[in-house]
Formats: sequence, C-alpha cells, structure tokens
Amino acid sequence: MQPTVLAGVPENSSAVTEETFGPTLTIAKVPDMDEAVRRANTSSYGLGATVFSRAHGTGLARRLRAGMVAINSILSFAAIPSLPWGGVGQSGFGRIHGPDGLREITAAKAIARQRFTAPPHLTTFTRTARAEKAIATLTTLRHGRATTLPPRRRH
Repeated sequence: MQPTVLAGVPENSSAVTEETFGPTLTIAKVPDMDEAVRRANTSSYGLGATVFSRAHGTGLARRLRAGMVAINSILSFAAIPSLPWGGVGQSGFGRIHGPDGLREITAAKAIARQRFTAPPHLTTFTRTARAEKAIATLTTLRHGRATTLPPRRRH
C-alpha cells in the first residue's frame, strides 16, 4: 500500500480507533490544543506520538498518553539508543533500550546469609518469653510501634 493521508475521517472509524501499522496518517481539525490532546488520549493505544509546535511542544508532549513523543521531528526518539522504547495501554508492554529496557530483562533477587546467631533466638521455636519481650522492646525503639511476635510453639 502506498503511504496514504486520510482527512475528515469520523472519530469512530477503524483508521482512528485502531493501530493500522500501515503507512497511513489521519488528519483531524480541532478547535484548540486541549481538544487535540483529549482526542489523542482517548485511544487505548499509545506507542508513539509527534507534536509539531513552535512554542508549546514540550507542554503538549508531557500531556500525551504515549510511550514516546517526538517534538518537531518524526521518530527522533528512535535515533537515541539510551532512551527507553515502548508504548502504553494496548500499544506495548515493557521497554527496550536504556536503563528501563535493561530492567525489563532482569529480575531482582535478594539473598541473605546469617553470619552469626543473635543472642535471643528470634527465628527459632526455642525463644523464651524474656527474649520475646526484649525483641518487642528493640523493635518498638527502632520502628516506633509495638510489635507482637507469633506465639511460641510448645513441645
């Protein structure tokens, strides 16, 4: 299909409400910037957007619900590999590129090793009532609220 510009398309048509992934562009006249932003943000999609403006580009870009926005250019964000690439809503889940892209392909993992045994046996069933009281007092001092430990299991 040749690149196609569609003007005067009804707002409920598939060319406006769906991702076409084709070389199409819909153009709609709007009375002001607020209406342009409102219409753009009504879509459930939000991969990328472009704003052309001499004075209000950054403000409009911030208001658009899209994963990437170029100002006064087409796809300029694609030329900057450190920027995260990805959409919002139904237009993509996750990110690639930059620190956000790296986080998408990693998983945080915590590993703790007990280096010594604490004097009150906090993590065992052999702790005494005195140890429980000491732990509760220390926790209250540290966190500012009383703590109740689960009851000890009787053997």
